[in-house]
Amino acid sequence: MSEPVNVRSRLPWLVPAIAVVVLLADQASKWAAVHELADRGRVDVIDGVLWLHLTRNAGAAFSMATGATWLLTIVALVVVVAIIRISRNLGSRGWALALGLLLGGALGNLGDRLFRAPSFFHGHVIDFLEFPHWPIFNLADSSIVTAAALIALLSVRGIGIDGRRLSNTEGSAPTNDSASSATDTTERTGVPSE
Repeated sequence: MSEPVNVRSRLPWLVPAIAVVVLLADQASKWAAVHELADRGRVDVIDGVLWLHLTRNAGAAFSMATGATWLLTIVALVVVVAIIRISRNLGSRGWALALGLLLGGALGNLGDRLFRAPSFFHGHVIDFLEFPHWPIFNLADSSIVTAAALIALLSVRGIGIDGRRLSNTEGSAPTNDSASSATDTTERTGVPSE
């Protein structure tokens, strides 16, 4: 009889798997936007609610820092490296999902900054989704915002990256009894210990 696979050992692999799905969806949607929306104005998808409108964004969210594309590229590179390093300590599916979404979104926009016009390291990000009274965005942006909301939720619930519930009392020592250990394992992995 084989040993059950440790769920925690699989979690770091969820991060790149989710990131690849996000990256592929983002790049495919940007390719379609560039090829189908070039030289067209705003295209109604849902009248008064959602439009497709191709733009090239030199800045960050909400078109801030348009003169600092090179700095935004460096920040994105740092974020990618930080996520890869942090993912080694994962013990929570929620954190794996959040970090995978964040990594995929960061890589999607980083790819634009590195390889799109006007030049390497200064590329403009392709944006094409538009809601009323909201800046135009893309799937990578949506992934990053979803990750931020999930990270906030996990933090409010007190779930650490390692999957353990953070204590409400500072300085309280962890207990070593078997009931607490079983509960910790279940909270981290979602799988009851035997």
